[in-house]
Amino acid sequence: MKLTSKKLSQWLVAAFLVFVSGVFLLDQPSALAVSTQSPTQTTISPDSSIAAQTTVPLSTVADNVRRLLETKECVGCNLVGAGLKDANLQAANLEGANLQKAGLERANLQGTNLAGANLQGADLGKTNIAGANLERANLFDADLEKANLQGANLQGANLQGADLEKTNLTNARIEGADLRGADVEGAIGFRGTTIQ
Repeated sequence: MKLTSKKLSQWLVAAFLVFVSGVFLLDQPSALAVSTQSPTQTTISPDSSIAAQTTVPLSTVADNVRRLLETKECVGCNLVGAGLKDANLQAANLEGANLQKAGLERANLQGTNLAGANLQGADLGKTNIAGANLERANLFDADLEKANLQGANLQGANLQGADLEKTNLTNARIEGADLRGADVEGAIGFRGTTIQ
C-alpha cells in the first residue's frame, strides 16, 4: 500500500509538471502562432485521483489576424507578434487587444479604437494613426518614428521609452500621458510637455 501511494504521488507530480510546461509553452507567441490543434487540459478532481482530459478552445494569433482583416473587429484579442505591416485597419476596433511586439509598420490605423491596447515594443514606424483612440494604451518602448498621430487621443497612454522621432503630434491629446524617456527629437507639434 505504501509503495502504491508513493507511485501515485510521483505520477501526480509528474502530470502536474507536464501540465504546467504545456501551459507555459502555449503562452509563448510562437507556439500560439503555429498551433493548429485544440489543446487538451488534464484536470484532477479534488475528491478523486482520476485525471480527466477536456478540450479547451484556443484562438491562435493567425486566426485572430484573419478575423481582424476580414471584420476589422478584434476586441481584447491576442495579436502578440502579429505581422500587420501595410495592413488597412482604418476604423478597426482593437480595444484592449494585445499587440505586443506586433509589426504594424506603414499600416493604416486612422480612426482606429486602440483604447487600453497593449502595443509594448510594437513597430508603428511610418504608420497613419491620425484620429485614433489610444487612451490608456501601453506604448512602452514602441517605435513610432515618422508616424502620423495628428489629432490622436493619447490621454493616459504609457509612452515611456517610445521612439517619437519626427512623429506628427499636431492636435494630439496627451494629457496624463507618461513620456519619460521618450525620444521626441524633431516631433512635429510637440513643445516640451505640450502639443501645439
